[in-house]
Amino acid sequence: MKSVQEPVNSKTINLLNFDRKGLAAFFVELGEKPFRATQLLKWIYQEEVEDFDLMTNLSKSLRAYLSEHCYLATPDIALEKVASDGTCKWVMQTDCGNRVETVFIPEEGRGTLCVSSQIGCALACTFCSTAQQGFNRNLTTAEIIGQLIVAQKRLGSAQKITNVVMMGMGEPLLNFDNAVAAMNLMMDDFTFGLSKRRVTISTSGVVPAMYRLTEVCDVSLAVSLHAVTDELRDELVPINKKYPLKLLMEACRDNAKIAPRRTVTFEYVMLDGINDSMQDARGLIKLLKTVPAKINLIPFNPFPGSSYRCSDKDTINRFKTVLNDAGIVTTIRKTRGEDIDAACGQLVGQVKDKSRRHLKLQQEDSGRAA
Repeated sequence: MKSVQEPVNSKTINLLNFDRKGLAAFFVELGEKPFRATQLLKWIYQEEVEDFDLMTNLSKSLRAYLSEHCYLATPDIALEKVASDGTCKWVMQTDCGNRVETVFIPEEGRGTLCVSSQIGCALACTFCSTAQQGFNRNLTTAEIIGQLIVAQKRLGSAQKITNVVMMGMGEPLLNFDNAVAAMNLMMDDFTFGLSKRRVTISTSGVVPAMYRLTEVCDVSLAVSLHAVTDELRDELVPINKKYPLKLLMEACRDNAKIAPRRTVTFEYVMLDGINDSMQDARGLIKLLKTVPAKINLIPFNPFPGSSYRCSDKDTINRFKTVLNDAGIVTTIRKTRGEDIDAACGQLVGQVKDKSRRHLKLQQEDSGRAA
């Protein structure tokens, strides 16, 4: 496929921006039958054919049109790092001078790809390195699904991507349409064919988009919780000021109604002396009492400039025991790729910040110094 750095001349339509429904609409506009979408998906994703002239079950006139006006382009790999535990991080170049990060985590019997949805992040969660970089723009569908295409080609047949988590850079529900189209492609039988249980989208709590997601895309949901009171969550996850815990829990209960035995995964970063007390654990039990839940405890991964420290192992284990004893399935996320800054909360990329957050932070620092 074309690199994002290669000129595409007069070609203006990157067909990787369409899921099957979008492609069908595209072909109908051209006066073609909707089933052309399925044919094209099979050529691109299953046969890995990039030359439209070789797509022999398309008419010559359609192939000529596609060759003249359309192209297939994925991000470039600008940098690759492999950790001591086998975790692989790719820094991928977009066509606007920014870079995002994608991480592959190999495990026995599975391979998980952590995919970015935005260049930077606008939500400013205080414990996350990505959030400190500011925000530039949403990734296109092609740039999101392109991370999966590029990663699988890079890994080759020796390692298969079996799971995708939308937990990289950005808040995917603030890039709703592009993220959903990309996930539709991941799950399409004529592309990657991933099970809906193997595609997970993570959100910090964009409540209206959570309801919308329930209506249009059945994937696994993970919620970045990190606190059991609005006061603390306002500080750690500032979007809580707009959508407080009561509204968030209502949206989670709504999502859990999609299917029998459906659970929502709650991510909870362990911060020493901040949210790791036994009182916090009991508060978490009370908060999730009416939500079918699993909890993923995440040891905090430090980054330059952060004032937080990770809770010690004994504290994390005690926290887990309290939750498990209350009947809530609780796991401790194994830190992977820490030596290449690929662990949870460490993804940075290269962001030309359009949010002017760095100026605000400088003003706040100056005010505190005065």
